Amino acid sequence: MLNTAFHPGSPVWLDLTSPDTADSVSFYTEVFDWTYTSAGPEAGGYGFFRQDGRTVAALGPFTDTHARPAWTVYFCTLDADRTTELVREARGRVRFAPFNVFTSGRMAGYTDPTGADFAVWQPHDVRGLDTVAEAGSLCWTECYSVDAEAAKAFYRTVFAWQEQDVPVGEDMYTVLTPPGGGTEDAHGGIMQLGPEQTAAGTSSHWLPYVEVPDVDARLATAERLGATVRIPATDVHGVGRLGQLVDPHGAVFAVITSAPPGS
Repeated sequence: MLNTAFHPGSPVWLDLTSPDTADSVSFYTEVFDWTYTSAGPEAGGYGFFRQDGRTVAALGPFTDTHARPAWTVYFCTLDADRTTELVREARGRVRFAPFNVFTSGRMAGYTDPTGADFAVWQPHDVRGLDTVAEAGSLCWTECYSVDAEAAKAFYRTVFAWQEQDVPVGEDMYTVLTPPGGGTEDAHGGIMQLGPEQTAAGTSSHWLPYVEVPDVDARLATAERLGATVRIPATDVHGVGRLGQLVDPHGAVFAVITSAPPGS
């Protein structure tokens, strides 16, 4: 499961790009009982979602005309410049080159060869999110890909993730673990998009999961506030009860009530 040790290759940060940050603040603070704090005028509209005073996610406005509403997962790196070289070697695209965020850290953004956007964070003063894997915080990350095998090869080169293929019905799900970690350190997965999904226009993307105490209640609240339910509440043996949503501006995310360990 996710933790705040933030080893290289593990999820370290999560933020939302929105065309209407005020509206997104209203939506997510009600759905998750988060609070929101601006990072100040020098941050260009960026700010932080908090749970019990601890940062669990962030929010920023569009910075270019080609941006789209989306949650972005950031993975930890000790050297953003070297990671950028590896992305290029593995035929990924650099959306924005590494740059320093004041004294907080260094970041860069990429698109994998199958079309999924993600980013990296090289910690300085800010190590990452204050809490993960607790109610109201990020607990899992999942890549849906139009070419899962190509995605696995790419991320294997960039992050040296360990992989374990697990059958899910008629499909195969690849569980991801940072290099050198054990099964308890698994932080996400990669799954092949089906023909019906791609035919419906679904492209490769990373999907963040937020732990919640009651999936059905959160889905109902989100839908009342203008979200669309992409996958209704579903029980997955050994995993928990989960659902997927599209927020009022088009950003996708998921909620889950995880099954107790060993269940």
